[in-house]
Amino acid sequence: MALLCFSYILLVGFLSKSQQATAQFSDQATLLAINRELKVPGWGDNSTNCCNWRGIACSLNHSLVEKVALSRLDLRGNVTLISELKALKKLDLSGNNFHGPIPSAFGNLSQLEFLDLSLNKFDGLIPGELGSLKNLKSLNLSNNLLLGEIPDELRGLEKLEEFQISSNSLNGSIPSWVGNLTSLRIFTAYENELGGEIPDNLGSVSELKLLNLHSNHLEGPIPNSIFAMGKLEVLVLTQNRLSGEIPELIGNCKGLSSIRIGNNDLLGVIPKAIGNVSSLTYFEADDNHLSGEIISEFARCSNLTLLNLASNGFAGIIPSELGQLVNLQELILSGNNLFGDIPESILGCKSLNKLDLSSNRFNGTIPNAICNMSRLQYLLLGQNSIKGEIPHEIGNCMKLLELQMGSNYLTGSIPPEIGHIRNLQIALNLSYNHLHGPLPPELGKLDKLVSLDISNNQLSGTIPQSFKGMLSLIEVNFSNNLLSGPVPTFVPFQKSPNSSFSGNKGLCGDPLSLSCGNSYAIGHENYHHKVSYRIILAVIGSGLAVFVSVTIVVLLFMMREKQEKAAKTAGVADDVTNDRPSIIAGHVFVENLRQAIDLDAAVKATLKDTNKLTCGTFSTVYKAVMPSGMILSVRRLKSMDRTIIHHQNKMIRELERLSKLCHDNLVRPIGYVIYEDVALLLHHYLPNGTLAQLIHESSKKSDYEPDWPTRLSIAIGVAEGLAFLHHVAIIHLDISSGNVLLDADFRPLVGEIEISKLLDPSKGTASISAVAGSFGYIPPEYAYTMQVTAPGNVYSYGVVLLEILTTRLPVDEEFGEGVDLVKWVHGAPVRGETPEQILDAKLSTVSFGWRREMLAALKVALLCTDSTPAKRPKMKKVVEMLQEIKQN
Repeated sequence: MALLCFSYILLVGFLSKSQQATAQFSDQATLLAINRELKVPGWGDNSTNCCNWRGIACSLNHSLVEKVALSRLDLRGNVTLISELKALKKLDLSGNNFHGPIPSAFGNLSQLEFLDLSLNKFDGLIPGELGSLKNLKSLNLSNNLLLGEIPDELRGLEKLEEFQISSNSLNGSIPSWVGNLTSLRIFTAYENELGGEIPDNLGSVSELKLLNLHSNHLEGPIPNSIFAMGKLEVLVLTQNRLSGEIPELIGNCKGLSSIRIGNNDLLGVIPKAIGNVSSLTYFEADDNHLSGEIISEFARCSNLTLLNLASNGFAGIIPSELGQLVNLQELILSGNNLFGDIPESILGCKSLNKLDLSSNRFNGTIPNAICNMSRLQYLLLGQNSIKGEIPHEIGNCMKLLELQMGSNYLTGSIPPEIGHIRNLQIALNLSYNHLHGPLPPELGKLDKLVSLDISNNQLSGTIPQSFKGMLSLIEVNFSNNLLSGPVPTFVPFQKSPNSSFSGNKGLCGDPLSLSCGNSYAIGHENYHHKVSYRIILAVIGSGLAVFVSVTIVVLLFMMREKQEKAAKTAGVADDVTNDRPSIIAGHVFVENLRQAIDLDAAVKATLKDTNKLTCGTFSTVYKAVMPSGMILSVRRLKSMDRTIIHHQNKMIRELERLSKLCHDNLVRPIGYVIYEDVALLLHHYLPNGTLAQLIHESSKKSDYEPDWPTRLSIAIGVAEGLAFLHHVAIIHLDISSGNVLLDADFRPLVGEIEISKLLDPSKGTASISAVAGSFGYIPPEYAYTMQVTAPGNVYSYGVVLLEILTTRLPVDEEFGEGVDLVKWVHGAPVRGETPEQILDAKLSTVSFGWRREMLAALKVALLCTDSTPAKRPKMKKVVEMLQEIKQN
């Protein structure tokens, strides 16, 4: 009998080893088959033992594969074969390029404890078969294209500790069985289309630590059960439709560090129990219907770094106890009904870098010691009833980036000490007050400032010439004051609309229609002098390069002499406006075009406004018909201070180099002309105009309106042109739809590539003295860094792509004040709009295929316009993503 048992044991052992060997051989064969499908980098290169391959871990005796971790390798292909690895405990395929449905066969991996399929393009429904994974502790399906409801079959995942399904298109409600998962610690389902109420048992039996459900359509109250066990550490419920009051039970969670419940419909007061949450770091409850007073109990949350209660119905005063929050970095209380003084105690918040009290009813004065908060970067006090003078101590806020004091009752003069705040960059707004006196010349030292608004005051005197030192200005508003004299000749001023200077009876000069010469003559000279000044203005208006300082008699003589000479040589009645300037230099790079191009004819074409095609930030483009019949596009650079003449040789070398760039999506110069301080660049004429005209004007004129495939091809072509420029180390200064030209076949060509080298050849492409680009396309960081960069180009391209997708202008009054196309698109979830509502409905509703491609391209545009430059993809990657959309 004993012998029989011993023989049985040997037999079982032999069979067990045999089965293990079979399983080992099977797993190795499976991995080899997976490698043939996925082509995993590094697999099979250095070892025939699969357990030594990248991302593979086996059991102790190397018999079975227990781990496959292949994250962020840009893999694609069919992953169903992985379900043959029966002993697998961990499967991580995150951050790849996998498409199609999640294989239901993954439900056969009975030993699986960790499954991460996030950051892919899996679509369709969540397979109910995953509910068979009884040992699963972590499931992450976030950032895919999943649809439908959360399947009830997943209730079988009783050991689940982490359940993450965010950033998909899931709908339906959150199942009540989620609240029965006793081991659940993390539940994230943000950025979906989930509706209904949050289950009232969620967290009641588990040790829930992190709950993130933001950007859904959730309704009803915040359940008390979330706080029942007192374990919660992070709560994010922003951008839903939650109602009711904030539960008093929130005070149970002493380890709660982050509470974000903004953009909902919450009512009532903030419970005083919030003071018990000793670990609280962030509290955001903005854009709700909360009321009552701001509770002083916040002062007990000593770790608080951000308190955002904006856009509610809070009333009363700011409790002085908030000054005890020495770690507070941002205090945002805008859009409420707060009144009284700005409490002196707040100045004790030494770490504060943002103080936003705008749009309230504060009626005190600005404390003289406001700059005791030495780290302050944003001081926003606009739209209140603040009185008194701006303290001269404001100049001590040396780190200030933005100063908003508009729409108050401030009196006195503008302190010259503001000119000491050399970091002031985003905005200086003192509009709609009762300020008087002259403009301090010291403001001209603010060479980083982008926006200046001092309108609607009683400021007097002239605009100081020193303001020409504000080299970064994009927006200015001097309107409705008592200013007088000429507007300084300064590009940001001349580019501004008339309204920026209107309402000042004594102001004259561009961009106002009132000429300083005319106004002076009318007020101080006799009739004969009036006639003389009108003659001078007529000469200047005709485009002649004359010196104003020459006497009127000499000017008249010169005009008469030129007219006589023109009549003799041309035999026509040319007047002064047709007098051609003397060409200093000119050349046609393409040899077989030299006979067809007449340089004089090119110059002459730019002297007639009827030939003007487009007007950009750095140049104006004219149509020029040569005597040979050839049509050219002539780009006239807007130069200053005779820069082009000083660097003529360098400019010509750059043009010759750029003319040799060979890419189908770039407009290359074919020649140039230089006269006086003007440079003309010659290009082939492209008959279909600009992308801006195609997108924004075709529908109005009932002309050809491009379909989605055409628009996608244009987007890819522009991206390829920019990627090539970056490859040859050229950064574009003015990417916009107006600088994308279209040939007869609607092939896009990026124009103004010369500007990066020719605007000021004495500088490199990476540094500029003023913010470059067209309004609406300029990335936010340019206001701070003053560096034109490749990521900045990517942002500008993202704006162009948004134009293509939405058919909306980059800046439109419909977006609201201070909102451009990028902010409007990124703000869609806040407005309760779906991505489909952003797209041009005339295209997105044509077919499901077009809509799917447009939504995919929208994701690319959102990546390109990320506010953080480092997060934006390179142009080469943008090309790859768009080409993949087209191929699929």
